[in-house]
Amino acid sequence: MKKVGIIGLGEYLPKRVLTNAELEKMVDTSDEWITTRTGIKERRIAADSEATSDMALIAAREALEQAKLKPLELDLIIVATITPDMPLPSTASILQNALGAKHAVAFDISAACAGFVYALSIAQQFIARGSYRNALVIGAEKLSSVTDWKDRNTCVLFGDGAGAAVLSEVHSGGILSTYLGCDGSKTELLNQPAGGSRKPATAKTLEAREHYVKMQGNELFKIAVKTMTEAAETVLKQAGLTFKDVDLIIPHQANARIILAVGKKLGIDEEKIFLNIEKHGNISSASTVTALVEAVRSGRVKKGDIILLDAFGAGLVWGACVIKW
Repeated sequence: MKKVGIIGLGEYLPKRVLTNAELEKMVDTSDEWITTRTGIKERRIAADSEATSDMALIAAREALEQAKLKPLELDLIIVATITPDMPLPSTASILQNALGAKHAVAFDISAACAGFVYALSIAQQFIARGSYRNALVIGAEKLSSVTDWKDRNTCVLFGDGAGAAVLSEVHSGGILSTYLGCDGSKTELLNQPAGGSRKPATAKTLEAREHYVKMQGNELFKIAVKTMTEAAETVLKQAGLTFKDVDLIIPHQANARIILAVGKKLGIDEEKIFLNIEKHGNISSASTVTALVEAVRSGRVKKGDIILLDAFGAGLVWGACVIKW
């Protein structure tokens, strides 16, 4: 089994910034209400002309440049998204063509906010076993396209963006352990009811606004704290490490209160928890990877550090990963 690590990172965040003050003019809410309950001050919103693959392409090119690889050297592309360009073909296929990575196998996965960790784990297996050499893993979302801007409970949460990581064999460090989970009995807590085969698009579903994300936030809060705590404990145990060994936790940026509650349950000091939710909101599958990019870029992650990724989302799904940088 080969050691697998991240050799390049990239991100793309749309230019438009949507502040809490602007949301106050759109729905019955306030900056104080949003900030107190979520920790979010602003989020990025993609232009009408920007699709998920467009954002993924920019992030991918940055990651490849950092990895010093050409698109033709890629063997595998995985795009984690719940907002694909279209139902078919896959966003990964569109990205493969746009990149010119014609030798790469390409497919999407749908694991909501845990999508990047899921995709990272899948790519690691392929490289560790020698099936492929170089993989591009993307988390990319245009959540503004499935956000109900009349629902004050959800529209304050979501943003758009993309993050990318290039994986390859490394001689030391790399991904030490991964842990994935799912509980499909609670799909009603966070879903997008219409637009699929169970409830195809009709005038009735459009009128009922069933093509937008629906969420039962209070119930999800409790489950997320419990599940992310357990996932972190499990993945560290698998790596033969303890929380004392961890230099930085990079959680899915869903809600600052959830993140800090997880840290408290784990006995982790707040300075060891990376937060960028204030500026980006929840970008689903792009959340964890863009946070990783920014943690590395800002110097919060240094050579030899032990990093813990921890994510939770609709499905319900969760995933955690330990990386030695």
